Amino acid sequence: MAAQLTVFSKHLHWCPPDELPEALNAIGADGLDVTVRPDGHVDPQRVSEELPALVEACRARGCEVVMICTAIRDANEAHAGEILKTASALGIKYYRMGWLEYDTRDIAGNLREISRRMKELASMNEYYGIKGAYQNHDGQWFGAPVWDLAMVLNEVDSPWLGAQYDILNATIEGGSSWPLAFDYIAPRVHSLALKDAVWQKKEGRWQIDYRPTGRGWVDFEALRQKWMRDKMNVPLTLHFEYDLGGAETGAFKLSKKRDTVLAAMKRDVDFVRDLLRDV
Repeated sequence: MAAQLTVFSKHLHWCPPDELPEALNAIGADGLDVTVRPDGHVDPQRVSEELPALVEACRARGCEVVMICTAIRDANEAHAGEILKTASALGIKYYRMGWLEYDTRDIAGNLREISRRMKELASMNEYYGIKGAYQNHDGQWFGAPVWDLAMVLNEVDSPWLGAQYDILNATIEGGSSWPLAFDYIAPRVHSLALKDAVWQKKEGRWQIDYRPTGRGWVDFEALRQKWMRDKMNVPLTLHFEYDLGGAETGAFKLSKKRDTVLAAMKRDVDFVRDLLRDV
């Protein structure tokens, strides 16, 4: 597999930074997608000290920080420049943005404002030499339908700002039509987020019930075919949203045994490696 398979460090918050390489080795992934946001592995206010220390400690033990996940939503936010400057200087090439909300009274106006903000952020990314990506989330967020994100990114038209395409969130929002949105946004995809779920009726209402990767209704084989068709070479970030003793929500303390959690994560990693074995 040409692309790097990373683990989203939100699910390893219970693991101290100096133990991350050992955990990653047990999981079998290629690297980390590290949280640089409030309540993450790295405090944005101390990024110039904490991120280099974490990266250096990981590299000393053969563990690479491939991406970071931030709460950055525009170029004027506090610490945005310092985060991007620090990450880029460390050789990190990708980061994820924070989410943007809609004011549903004026969707068209929102899109114009978001486009303006993203153009400014793309310029900052270019200045620091690091690529930003916006994740399509489920719910009433900008980017949830994917079409809106693709249109804004096409308008911004910068190689320094793209999408972190989340296949599960796209399936939740698009159902069987997700391939159309994927084909539209594919040229702007900078990274892929992988996870799985099913719909489950609980207490009289339908809810998302997260499952291990490959055990829900995400059509990973269809995604694999598109990956091969487009010869994609972008990093993957693997998320674990199902019950893992608190790891699924970013808890700093587990209610399950560490080895049990790591073994479950490794099964997901093995599934993805087998899925992309020929690409």
